[in-house]
Amino acid sequence: MPIYEYQAVSYDKSCDHCRERFECLRKLSDPPLEQCPECGAPVTKLISAPSVGSSQSGLDDRAKSAGFTKYKKLGKGEYEKQY
Repeated sequence: MPIYEYQAVSYDKSCDHCRERFECLRKLSDPPLEQCPECGAPVTKLISAPSVGSSQSGLDDRAKSAGFTKYKKLGKGEYEKQY
């Protein structure tokens, strides 16, 4: 299930929870929240960058264990095999 970020539409008519960004775990089939779950103030869904992978070394380890080969470019037309 994806995590969505929401924020209050109006700063004046909101609580501390929705005044700043808050996250909400919801199903893809669920409609977006329209009100803060704590105070009922109108909220809007924010667009945020997804988190893909934890680190480059973790991705390299998974690719290596899956049988992929990695090459490092040394110069024009020259490559060195990393794994």
